[in-house]
Amino acid sequence: MTKAALTQAGLNLIQQALSIYDSDLRLAVWNRRFGEMFDLPQRLMTEGATFEETIRHLVAAGEYGTVTDIEAFVRARVDQARAFEPHYMERTRANGRTISVEGAPLPQGGWVTVYTDITAVKRQEQLLRTRSELLSEEVLLRSEKLAAANRKLAATNAALEEARRELTEMEARTRLTTEMMPAHIARVDATGHYTFSNRRLSSVMPGRPSDILGLHISTALGPAYEKVKPHLERALAGTQSIFEFTDDGSSRRIRAVFTPDPQDPGVYILSHDVTEETQARAALQQTRRRELAVQLTSGMAHDFSNLLTIILGMQSKLARMVETREAEALVAGTLQAARRGGDLLNRIADITTHRAWRPEPVAPAALLSDLATLATPSLPGSVRLETDAQIEGSFLLDAGLLQDAVLNLILNAADACGSEGVIRVSARAIKDTWLELSVADTGPGFSEEALKHGLDPFFTTKGGEGTGLGLAMVYDMVKLAGGGVKLSNGAPGACVTLRLPLRRALSLPQSGLVLLVEDNPELRAQVREMLTALGHVVAEAASVEEACALAEGLEVDLVLSDITLEGAEPGSDLPLRLPHLPVHLMTALPPDHPRHVEARRRAPVLTKPFTADELSAFLGHRRSAA
Repeated sequence: MTKAALTQAGLNLIQQALSIYDSDLRLAVWNRRFGEMFDLPQRLMTEGATFEETIRHLVAAGEYGTVTDIEAFVRARVDQARAFEPHYMERTRANGRTISVEGAPLPQGGWVTVYTDITAVKRQEQLLRTRSELLSEEVLLRSEKLAAANRKLAATNAALEEARRELTEMEARTRLTTEMMPAHIARVDATGHYTFSNRRLSSVMPGRPSDILGLHISTALGPAYEKVKPHLERALAGTQSIFEFTDDGSSRRIRAVFTPDPQDPGVYILSHDVTEETQARAALQQTRRRELAVQLTSGMAHDFSNLLTIILGMQSKLARMVETREAEALVAGTLQAARRGGDLLNRIADITTHRAWRPEPVAPAALLSDLATLATPSLPGSVRLETDAQIEGSFLLDAGLLQDAVLNLILNAADACGSEGVIRVSARAIKDTWLELSVADTGPGFSEEALKHGLDPFFTTKGGEGTGLGLAMVYDMVKLAGGGVKLSNGAPGACVTLRLPLRRALSLPQSGLVLLVEDNPELRAQVREMLTALGHVVAEAASVEEACALAEGLEVDLVLSDITLEGAEPGSDLPLRLPHLPVHLMTALPPDHPRHVEARRRAPVLTKPFTADELSAFLGHRRSAA
């Protein structure tokens, strides 16, 4: 028997009549005694029966005695029901029986009413009145009034108890909701002491306490308080303040809203971690800058390339026509300058043409080892290369772009060292937020001008031999990933530090259950065959909602999802919806499509169409070190 059937059976066993009408004045719940007490027909004992028709039937049946204007009577009762308030009353029916009517509104709208036949109680009171010779008339009246008052008081107490229970449940739900939110919600009074907190400060700003009730905001925030103090003072003065700041202790970027309390002196605080959003925003801004650079330089570079082609051709022809030593030297110099111009155009093309940050699982230790293998043969014999990976595991990085960037820095460091020296390349994690790669050398270090302008395009300290685009390309690569570059001097030598968003790569299973999310049945069948051939068991879904439902009930080892799916949510939301599972994405969208770009910030992406071997490598079955 279902819970609804059990509930209805229990209601039918009680002696009181019960009815519940919803906010539209339609019958929602009732028991058998309700129909029996008022002799209601079956049509009025059906879900959805209107309160108005029920009253009209009761008037016609004589429930309320003689009523001259039936429609006015019904309309008045309906108006009372729409403005329903808790009440208790006792009414003698036309058939001579007396009932008590106890009603209470429901928080969802509508009301519940309980009808109790108190005829026997009234008769006992009457019998007591007629047979008692000892009690005075006044005592009898007081007894009757006291009994009625007690019944009304009991009804009121029941209503108050229900209201208290609902208030307690509402408060519990509100606190649970605030504690589940990925943000810190709090209030401080006029003195800056916390009067409320959802205990999420430590998750937004690691290293801070969770239990902060009664603490002063300066104690809870520590050094970061100086950054928020002006905004707190502005909010205490009555002006809302929305701002961002970097928490030096955790390297997190925090967005905060300080809102004045309109009732009591104090400030409501909402703060959350926007580090990943800031990194993505920086990457998007860099992409837009590069697109603008492409528009500005592509036409000029094309025409300049044509001119260089003409110059090279004419100089070659001139070299054959003129055979004097002076002319040969001039022609050779012109050719060298033209070829150098061509190399410069190629470097400009490397910066301005479309490049995308395509993260994949990369082990920093293996990456540095490969870099040492590649770079060492190009270094002078007296220059030594050292690597130090202070971090273990795999991270989502673009191995190709990162390797090119660090190789460029190593070669620059070798030029700075000259005939002898040491180049140190290290990798470490910063506060579980950034992955930091640094290239330091024992050369003379950066000049003051280089520290200021070293990342600017075309700035060079190599005179005519440099293009000034090496560090600019490194800077461009790091900004594509949402990170940053810092130039500094050590003791001795220069140091270039690359900070990249730290995204740990979950180790992928070589077999097990794969949740395949694809809304195209034909493509889903093809990918399923590839996965089963790799030794995986496959469960299938066509939407994010369906995938999340399956993930709750199955032991899923890996999620492989298309970005574009049926339903409102894209597949790129799955890394957020299923953070405990490794999620890999696939798409036929071009690399510069906004959805493709956003998806790469959250998970590795495989571009369609792909072969079984490409899928195998993508899922780690043939994983390389970098």
